[in-house]
Amino acid sequence: MTTLTPERPALCAPSRAARELGLKRYEFDLAVELGRIRIVSDGASGGRRVARTEIARLHAQPGFPQKLRERVRVVGTKEGASLMGVSEGRFARLARLGLLVPVRFYLNRYRAVVWLYLAEELREFVASGEHADLITGRTPETLRNQLTAGLDLRPRNWRGRHLGFLLRQADDPWARAGAIAAFLPGEEIAAIVQVPYERAKLDRLRPNLPEHGASGSPSALLGEQIMTAQDADEIAWLSADLARQLEAARAPCPTSSPVPSRRDHAVRRPRVRRVPTAPVPPLFAPAAPVDIATGRARSDIPVSAPLPGSGRRPGVTGALRGPLTWMRRRSPRSAPAGDPTRGT
Repeated sequence: MTTLTPERPALCAPSRAARELGLKRYEFDLAVELGRIRIVSDGASGGRRVARTEIARLHAQPGFPQKLRERVRVVGTKEGASLMGVSEGRFARLARLGLLVPVRFYLNRYRAVVWLYLAEELREFVASGEHADLITGRTPETLRNQLTAGLDLRPRNWRGRHLGFLLRQADDPWARAGAIAAFLPGEEIAAIVQVPYERAKLDRLRPNLPEHGASGSPSALLGEQIMTAQDADEIAWLSADLARQLEAARAPCPTSSPVPSRRDHAVRRPRVRRVPTAPVPPLFAPAAPVDIATGRARSDIPVSAPLPGSGRRPGVTGALRGPLTWMRRRSPRSAPAGDPTRGT
């Protein structure tokens, strides 16, 4: 008897793919950002998945998994300076000038920003030979003046790199506009996107940037400052790009707001033609007074007046008098004492 083994799914979750590739989760995420690992969108859930064919391709590469892990290895200032053969001060100056682009950052317990760089890119920087003077020689005076003025391009370079990753993952113009808006100040977005519906859609499509500490804490505020464009030229460039993406997003279906107005919500009531109707007759017709002795109707007592010995208050109309009232008068209990009509 043969046992059937369940077929392995064609797509797997990122956590499972990281285990099968021998990577830690942050290494896997970095490999995805750098394009080392290709991911696809799961149409059913909308999440990101890794195809089995992609995992098989990585397994078939020579030197797996050590070579893959080396390609996503990150180092700090001290280790990076040692890898390049320069002092930590020179390494920091090269990074501030924008020649070394960080790929990650975090805040230590003293709320100091720790920048991380790809070891592979540092080795390529040294091996290229284009910056040999900057590595071993004296820093030019113009660059020294910029450093003295406080130039630090590390946050801007990180924003540009992370924005490129988010744009590669975006599927449509709205998603790309949301990625750009993630790095712009709120007042700039409000000035560009003046339709409330579009601003709400951008907020919904903005990707989640790395978090640093609890919301509202000093670490979180510092991390938010690093992730928000600060320079005027950078803000102008991002604003222009956001405006272009919004035009591309509005092109298929130009609309100011799909949300109906209050006037659209109002329901017009149809006019109902009033047809005159006949008055409804009373349930019991007024009964004429009856002489109990003879059983004949009496004409000397008005309908609205109380009958003798009936105990009714004046002013009660005959509409309340009917067969039940007549039967109550016929009852022996309802006849007053000394009445000659009482049953003998």
